[in-house]
Amino acid sequence: MRSRAAAYPLLAVLSWGAMFPILATALTRVDPLNLTTVRYLLAAVILVAILLLREGATALRLGGRTVEVVALGVIGFAGFNLLTSLALDHAAPQQIALFVATTPVITQLVRWVRDGVRPTPLLLALSLVALLGVGLVITRGSLAGLGQFGLGGLMMIGAVLGWAIYTHGASRFGDWSPLRFTTLTAVTGTAAMLAVSIGADAVGWQHVPAAADLVAVTPQLAYAVIVAAVIAALAWNTGVQRLGSANAALFMNLVPVVTFVVQIARGYRPEPVELVGAAITIAALVAANLATRTRPSAPPRPAAVTDPVAVVDPMAVTAR
Repeated sequence: MRSRAAAYPLLAVLSWGAMFPILATALTRVDPLNLTTVRYLLAAVILVAILLLREGATALRLGGRTVEVVALGVIGFAGFNLLTSLALDHAAPQQIALFVATTPVITQLVRWVRDGVRPTPLLLALSLVALLGVGLVITRGSLAGLGQFGLGGLMMIGAVLGWAIYTHGASRFGDWSPLRFTTLTAVTGTAAMLAVSIGADAVGWQHVPAAADLVAVTPQLAYAVIVAAVIAALAWNTGVQRLGSANAALFMNLVPVVTFVVQIARGYRPEPVELVGAAITIAALVAANLATRTRPSAPPRPAAVTDPVAVVDPMAVTAR
């Protein structure tokens, strides 16, 4: 039974890991902001339809929590996905995936700042080790490679921080179903994405995609919307409910592994130092999650560190 439950988060992270290289190929035809907006316009329509079928029209009401929902939608969905898409223009997919894998650890740090729940020294040390591994991958072990961090790395720091805040904020919505929280924050986040894209098109920062361009990236969009956004989100939430958030969060460390495998299959040949850096990052993150899950603690609080809704699509890369 437990092995069957593990299949759900495994499906989610496999989908998200493959998403970054797939989206990167679509950016050759459609600008990042427009690509992300189109993706989530379609995904939001599907999520709303599912929510209506399962919970009815009353589930679309915000219930006096408009400010919270809008803030988390803008910071989490819009912030994470827009910044990740923009970062893919400046950094390789495997680098993006490593940043995304730090989300559970960064969430612990956000909880420290906002709730005063201080992480253990071990967790902080492992977080630094994980970032060191990311640095090795980006710089390929050379100080001269620090310039490769650049804008893409800064964008991903903002993206992961935004998703961590979203993760923490989700703990206040325990009375909502994961589907309802995901759908309503996705809708508000999509509205923000649409506003940003319209503004960027108006000032000439990017260009409205031609119909031919959208047709050309239809396979990538279909994957990013149906598989990486809708199916992966539902699979993730099901896995969290059956395994618990701490156990399910461990699967997030597979995201960069999948991305590296996909990139290698596409012809990329990583240098040994990149593989070492990836291994260091993944090992540190696994150890951090295990330490968080197994350390002695007071009786459980109602607010979980990693809410079932919180990691629905980090890569929403996608990018969840």
